[in-house]
Amino acid sequence: MDALFCFAKYRTITDNAKHPCEHRNLQVMIDALNTFLAVAASNSFSQVAKSQAVAVSSVTRKIDWLEAEVGARLFHRSSRRVMLTDAGEQFLPRARNILAEIAQAKDALASIDADPRGLMTVTSPTIFGRRHLAPAVASFLERYPMIEVDLHVSDTLVDLAEQRVDVAIRIGVLADSDLIATRLATLRPLVCASPAYIARHGRPATPEELVNHDCITVATPALAGPAWRFAGIHRGAALPVRGKLRTDDKDCALQAALAGIGIAHLPSFVVSEDIVAGRLLALFPHAQSPEPKSLPAIHAVRMPGRSYEAKARLFIAHLREVIGATPYWDVAIDRLPAPAGAPARRSRAPA
Repeated sequence: MDALFCFAKYRTITDNAKHPCEHRNLQVMIDALNTFLAVAASNSFSQVAKSQAVAVSSVTRKIDWLEAEVGARLFHRSSRRVMLTDAGEQFLPRARNILAEIAQAKDALASIDADPRGLMTVTSPTIFGRRHLAPAVASFLERYPMIEVDLHVSDTLVDLAEQRVDVAIRIGVLADSDLIATRLATLRPLVCASPAYIARHGRPATPEELVNHDCITVATPALAGPAWRFAGIHRGAALPVRGKLRTDDKDCALQAALAGIGIAHLPSFVVSEDIVAGRLLALFPHAQSPEPKSLPAIHAVRMPGRSYEAKARLFIAHLREVIGATPYWDVAIDRLPAPAGAPARRSRAPA
């Protein structure tokens, strides 16, 4: 019997078990696999028997049973030492995966008729995670008190399968993959400056005038969308802006703009709070990007077929509810009164 058959057989039992005998068979497999891992780690039947407070013959029977199930000898045994065979070496990582899959499947079965519970791992880019995801996680945990969240904020692109991530926030244009993506919001880039900068250097009347100002440029335009590009201006190409500061970090660009160092072009989710508070001014809030229908977006992505996907779906639905059809950070900006002499604000289509 191939070792993978063992995995498929007992995953099926876990997913479909109704009869008590099937549950007993599953428990026999779990005990045998745990014993196998313990013997592989210690290279000793007697040490495992001692740690489990059973006879050595009990450990031997479990290994014999497992070897019969997988159809291969897993250990070289002698009076002096115990060591894995080649088949045992190959089966070792699979045994760990089998136990992990069984644990997840049991958790999924237990949650069918119960409140959502268990651990969920979530990742996000730093600036979005701190400003918007952390408050949403807090309200999610209040709503589902039996769920725990392991939240990681980092600008490193993680592999969901390798890191066993349940939900990841991705900002920008998504690469083709097998991940299931849910759009949370379209990015809205805004040109912003502090009142202090405007007082010293004047307010540009049109985007074309930005080339005569100190502009803070960011080396990761995917987060900002079409940086310094506007419909009907410079043939849709990026304006050749210059300035005293270049950075690869959105938060650094924001802090520089707040300090009056220059004009920034940043996503609305980054600058909304400071615009509402009056610490920044949105210079061209109605300016359109050259290709508004292809703007990058904020997505929540998850892997298909994960046994914890019910929690992931709940969390993504909660995020959509919190953010809203039109993101709450854009709603806050659009509710501000228009500055004197500015055209009336136009309503925006839902993200």
